[in-house]
This record gives sequence, structure tokens and C-alpha cells, in this order.
Amino acid sequence: MRRKVSIIGAGNVGASIAQLIAHDGIADVVLFDIAEGMPQGKALDMAEACPLWNSSVSVKGTNSYGDTAGSDVIVVTAGIPRRPGMSRDDLLKTNAGVVKSVVEETSRISPEAVMIVVTNPMDVMAYVACKTSGCDPHKVFGMGGVLDSARFRAFISLEMGVSPSDVEALVMGGHGDQMVPMPRYTTVKGVSITNILPRERIASLIERTRNGGAEIVSLLKTGSAYYAPAAATYQMIRAVLFDEQRIVPCSAYLDGQYGIRHVYVGVPAVLGGGGIEKVIELELNEEERADFDRSVAAVKSLMEKISL
Repeated sequence: MRRKVSIIGAGNVGASIAQLIAHDGIADVVLFDIAEGMPQGKALDMAEACPLWNSSVSVKGTNSYGDTAGSDVIVVTAGIPRRPGMSRDDLLKTNAGVVKSVVEETSRISPEAVMIVVTNPMDVMAYVACKTSGCDPHKVFGMGGVLDSARFRAFISLEMGVSPSDVEALVMGGHGDQMVPMPRYTTVKGVSITNILPRERIASLIERTRNGGAEIVSLLKTGSAYYAPAAATYQMIRAVLFDEQRIVPCSAYLDGQYGIRHVYVGVPAVLGGGGIEKVIELELNEEERADFDRSVAAVKSLMEKISL
């Protein structure tokens, strides 16, 4: 029996995730949206491409939550996107309401599903999803760390003129302007970039990573990033469906790790069939710890603005 992934929100991010799943044929896909006809049209287009991809999975578009019942993975992308001049934090209250409504419906009919939250501000939305669903916090997590680390990898590879596949990067903290790229734990073929690049170049790459999403928003003018967010989410879906036990940076629920409790924030974690199998606690130096604590405080300040 094939696995089932339901994607809530058929905009650019959601549709791109669905395409990646259908192309590789790893699961049946349900693409949900409240806009009539839109998820159906995109799903039909993908279904017609499946023969060309040698993929035998089902791709269904729907406006009914009932079609998502029995999902193994639920991906929440629903919400309003960033526009020029907006921060992720500006989306807080509107998207909190959207995510709460979505999770109430989907968790009821797919109680065993692992839930991946993409909607911004992502760390807080993961918290909203967890509290609304009542699920084990290990089965609800946010995508941001994978995306932020991929952006850091891309910028380092461009700076050095090397393949991004030779770069391993780590970004911790909240998925926002106070995210914490970790140069000491970021390597090129196993060598820390602190031993390769000048401090001022690393600082510049960190700044560009923190503004990675805003840079794309400013260029597009009418939307936000979707190829990289979709690819990041897809990596997480694969890790869950195939129980890959991959170490990835993601927004995980902390319950004492790093001395933090009851907050979703980006940390390295082992991701497998049960969701977050283990949070990895790194030894942080004084500067890293101060940056991480500031980022956690920023996430907490947003959490205080919503009521559940």
C-alpha cells in the first residue's frame, strides 16, 4: 500500500512540493486548497505528467478535508505569503488563525500523521499546530532550518566556487531575521569555514543568509520563494516516509534541551519515521549561545502575542 501525503495550500510552495513527490513517485498526493478549481487543475496537470516521469502515484486536487483522511504526512503551507516590506512576523495573527483552522480539521481525520509546518512565522506556527492538534510534539515540526541551511550552503559555494554538495551548513534559532548561522559547524569537505574564509566574508555570508527570503521577495515583487522551500520540505518528507534517520536542522519542540522549554526553534535533530527522533545538543561557545538565546527570545515574544 502506497503512503499518502496531504499538502494543505496549493499555492506555489504547496504545488511545488506536490510536483517533487509525484515526479519521484514516493507517495500518493492530495493537494488541498479552499480556492475552487485551483488544486484540481494543478493536480490534473501533474497527473498528466506522471506517465512522462514513469510515476504511478495518484495526484488529487480537492476542496474537501475529507480527502486528506488517513494521511501519513500532512504539510501545512496555507496562509498569506510575504510581500515586499513585510517581515515574517507581520504574518503572525492572520496565519495563526489559518493554521489553527487547518490543523483542527486534518488532525481529527489523520491522527497518526506526522505534520510539517511551512507557514510563516514558521516556529510559532509549528507551536500553534502542536497545541491545536494535541499530537506528540515529536510528530509536529517546522521546515525552516533545512531551508536556511541550504541558503547558507548555496552562498558559501558561490563565494568559494565549489560544489554546494561539498558544503555542509548549520543554521539554528528562529526562522527569521535573528536566525543563527553557525560557521564553526559549517564545513567544506569536513573543514570548518572558519579555517578557510576571512571573518569579514563569513559575516557577509551570514547576513545574506538571514535576508535570503527577503532578497527573493524584493526581486519577485509580487511573491516569495517557493523552489527552495519546496525542496527543503521534500527532503523532510522523504526522511519520514523512508525512516532515513537523517540529521537535519529543523524547528523542533524543546523540552529542556539547550536549557529551553516549551518553544519551537531551529536545532539539529534526527528525523525519521516517528518525526523528530532525537534533538542533538551541540556545545555552543559564548558568542553562539548569546546569539541563540536572542533568537529564542524573539520567538517567545511572538508566541506571547497569540492566544491558544
